[in-house]
Amino acid sequence: MAASLDTAVGVLVCIFHKYSGKEGDKNTLSKKELKELIQKELHLGPKLQEAEIQKLMAELDRNRDEEVNFQEYVTFVGALAMIYHEALKEHVK
Repeated sequence: MAASLDTAVGVLVCIFHKYSGKEGDKNTLSKKELKELIQKELHLGPKLQEAEIQKLMAELDRNRDEEVNFQEYVTFVGALAMIYHEALKEHVK
């Protein structure tokens, strides 16, 4: 049986590959693929406006190639973890 953190990391990798490559390179997320991932895999995803998703894509796409590679995706997941951590700290007080 895998440890909890192993499972969590595996799920994050699998989610990336579930959406990547539908439109081209299997190792990157296009804008459309990232939008679908956000809308289907995050609770707040369906609530985001198109402009917010476009802004997020622009911020994630560090090398400006119009796609999100795995490293950029991991940065996104890390930022989400920080947001969740801060929210959890507020509720624990």
